[in-house]
Amino acid sequence: MSEEEQGQSQGFRVTDRRRFSPESGEPRSTQTEERAADTQQESGSPQAETQETSARGRPHEAASDQIEITFSSFILGLSTQALISLGEIPAVPGQATRIDLTAARQMIDVLAMLQQKTSGNLNAGEGQMLENVLYDLRMRYVELKKEGHPA
Repeated sequence: MSEEEQGQSQGFRVTDRRRFSPESGEPRSTQTEERAADTQQESGSPQAETQETSARGRPHEAASDQIEITFSSFILGLSTQALISLGEIPAVPGQATRIDLTAARQMIDVLAMLQQKTSGNLNAGEGQMLENVLYDLRMRYVELKKEGHPA
């Protein structure tokens, strides 16, 4: 068996390196968990082998606590970025807001392009949400322009 074939048959290991526990949001001890995972992997325990096989077979199910990405959540993410650029939400909690009308305008244009390109392909709720988000962002942008904020 060639080296390439041997590498493919061994699979891969998925390690959760987030600093906070997804269940409680509390900081977790990553060193302890990583050592336990390494020990389990090295020992060749059946549990480690099962986890590896399921991760290899279905990589998207390995992180079952992950939020499903939908068109609506995608639009909300883009609108949040626009709100950050409009100074409505601080980019980093605890820091002052910053207004960047150029970035806000670009994000509004991206949302408008998505509205145009997905016309006729969205359900009523998605279409209405996109319409409302665009209206709200455009009104906020116009208000900031009227106040004299530079682009």
